[in-house]
Amino acid sequence: MALDTLLLLFFPALMAYAAISDMLTMTIPNRVSLALIAGFIAMAILTGMPLATFGLHMAAGALVLVITFTLFAFGFIGGGDAKLAAATGIWCGFGFLAQYLVFASIMGGVLTLLIIYVRTLLLPEFATKISWVARLHHHKSGIPYGIALAGAGLLVYPHTPIWTLVAAS
Repeated sequence: MALDTLLLLFFPALMAYAAISDMLTMTIPNRVSLALIAGFIAMAILTGMPLATFGLHMAAGALVLVITFTLFAFGFIGGGDAKLAAATGIWCGFGFLAQYLVFASIMGGVLTLLIIYVRTLLLPEFATKISWVARLHHHKSGIPYGIALAGAGLLVYPHTPIWTLVAAS
């Protein structure tokens, strides 16, 4: 039972870390995406996920990687965002990939509008001394889209096959 709980919390913990890291530093460390991939593989083995299902999950992640790296190549998103989306796509599989991408798009749009609005406001003096707040407030800074990607992943995760397999064990 304790192992099941740890397994179920693995993905949310990494998503939270990715979101916080992106908010504070505008980077998502490669180790987060690599840990998500390794964690999925380990869970698939531990839960006895059928090989065909495993292959489809990996294909979903590969598809997302091709799309997001194209977006990265054209400068629309960051490399960390591309890798995080692809690693999350593995966990979603094709069955929940569309929902994940829709949620990420909606959450990303809301986040972007909120940050753009906040950038029109004058920051209190104390907030200008907090480096990540000042950076997010600067009009030339990007948007930490990892927050939206992580939030969308957390919304979809309880419905995914890996959740069902772990919860049933």
